[in-house]
Amino acid sequence: MPSARPIWKGQLRLSLVAIPVELYSASKTGARLSFRQIHEPSGKPIKYEKVVPGVGPVDTDEILKGFEYEKGDYVLLQDAEIDAVKLETRKTLELVQFVGGCEIDPIYFDKSYYVVPQDELSEDAFRVIRDALRATEKVGLGQIAMRGREYIAAIKPCGTGLMLETLHYEDEIRKSDPFFSGISKAKAEKELLDVATELIERKTSAFDAGRFKDHYTDALRALVQKKLKSKGKRKAIATDTDEPSAAESRNNVIDLMGALKSSLEGEGRKPKPKSASTTRKKAS
Repeated sequence: MPSARPIWKGQLRLSLVAIPVELYSASKTGARLSFRQIHEPSGKPIKYEKVVPGVGPVDTDEILKGFEYEKGDYVLLQDAEIDAVKLETRKTLELVQFVGGCEIDPIYFDKSYYVVPQDELSEDAFRVIRDALRATEKVGLGQIAMRGREYIAAIKPCGTGLMLETLHYEDEIRKSDPFFSGISKAKAEKELLDVATELIERKTSAFDAGRFKDHYTDALRALVQKKLKSKGKRKAIATDTDEPSAAESRNNVIDLMGALKSSLEGEGRKPKPKSASTTRKKAS
């Protein structure tokens, strides 16, 4: 069992089957650098007071949550009133629908969480749901309330456990038409398309997130260490950046076909991946 604390405990329900489960965040925030605002003359961090215009600083126990129903007018709610809102989804995630694994547009996905059974007694039923989802290649949908709001939840197998991904509601997604309406519907020229397609095929491989590094965070960390070294605090770790600047990259692209063909030549040492259809033809 992980050392992290679960962010939600409740039941995963399929019809009459209810399984006690726990949710853990699948992502880490500590991998990135964070900064504080500092008062340069004193070297001390900036703090912010809660202030009411015309009144001045106020105590925390004088603050309520308010919904602005008209400009400058609010409905005030006590924390106890909000906590008293009864939602079944605060303790139970019921799978009410199943869809194909590729049917959900990626734009709807929000955050990912690991779902694990709370104890050994729950594992048998947990495995049944996990393996049934895997066998049918389906994703289970339901709703879950946590951290002050209710989410659409998508459940799918992940290793020996389950993955829960929260989804945006339809009204949270901007329509693409206003952004894309000015783009011509004309098709790309066939010769250019053929070269670009071949380049994509040559660069196609299995997804491996480990191949991608956060260069910006690495550069910031190196900058911080350089500053520390100048103060005699810590040895700096040098970083080399050989990537061309944006301006250099633009100047190198003289024409589209030339750039695509040059890219292909650079990839020439790599064998072109075989498509599934080609493999089937040879097998037959």
